[in-house]
Amino acid sequence: MTVKITISKSITSKPSNRSWGKKIAAFAAMGVVFSTAYAEEAIVTPPIAGVVAGGIEINAIREGFTGTEGPIGLPDGSLIFTETQANRITRIAADGSISTYLENSNGANGLGFTANGDLYAVQTLNPRVGIISPKGKEKVLADKFEGLSFGRPNDLVVDKKGGVYFTDSGANANPNAPAKPANQPAPAKPAVYYIKPTGELLRLAADLERPNGIQLSPDEKTLYVANTGGEYILAYAITADGSVGARKDFAKLEGFTKTDTGYTSGADGLAVDAEGRLYVASNPGIQVFNAKGEALGIIPLPKKPQNLAFAGKDKKILYVVGRGAAYKIPLLTSGYTGRAK
Repeated sequence: MTVKITISKSITSKPSNRSWGKKIAAFAAMGVVFSTAYAEEAIVTPPIAGVVAGGIEINAIREGFTGTEGPIGLPDGSLIFTETQANRITRIAADGSISTYLENSNGANGLGFTANGDLYAVQTLNPRVGIISPKGKEKVLADKFEGLSFGRPNDLVVDKKGGVYFTDSGANANPNAPAKPANQPAPAKPAVYYIKPTGELLRLAADLERPNGIQLSPDEKTLYVANTGGEYILAYAITADGSVGARKDFAKLEGFTKTDTGYTSGADGLAVDAEGRLYVASNPGIQVFNAKGEALGIIPLPKKPQNLAFAGKDKKILYVVGRGAAYKIPLLTSGYTGRAK
């Protein structure tokens, strides 16, 4: 007769040592079958002074989205984000209900709003940066640099003057992107750009392995860039015409690891709060830094985050999206209210 025994253990104490393995083997020889069930422990926030209270359980609003990126708050307290691979923009209402905000987004990834409500997007199917809403005001702002097409525009932030800072992370890995002709030249190299309010396109930096998330300080004197292939969040001083000075290492990230494709910090989306703190979606979770680049703590998540944004009527809710899931975390602080992002 076969006997089945189920052992319930916490995920933090999985029985993996040799003595345990020998015991299982001995019982198996006697016809005892073990089925080990692990009860997952809830993931809760650590206390970070002025940022988040400790012990708040982090649960997904929903899972199963297709490509989760580009969250940004709306004036009514709701949030929209991009399902890049599904070619649409999705809305999460304050009550957690889900609806479609915009179809056929041209693979929109990062989003931003101007003061008059125009929705800007970096787009990945036909790589470009431009206005995608409201209907009738669609416009391409930039789709190439020095004759070379962008690879995969990744994220953007719109400044108070109406200029657009954005990143292009390089060759497009989107499986839904149109096939390129065999004789077409390689795309422009990974870079950080600025589209002036006049429409002039400037390339600000082209020495990053993989430029990703991008953000402005509240006073718009500093541009932050997440370099997924690097160990630091980068910072650039912004000049009067929107261009930038030399790069500097602003904040060192935890979780910088080697993978099959090279080293990565997982640094992705960025957000700022009213006090100028910077929030970074990265390998270990949401890393929080003060305005001097000093680490304040990490908010862990069930899945590795990709992007984040403050939303809600007082911008005290931090929404995080990544790996098909969306989460919201109540904070003690508010997001910066001088821009949509």
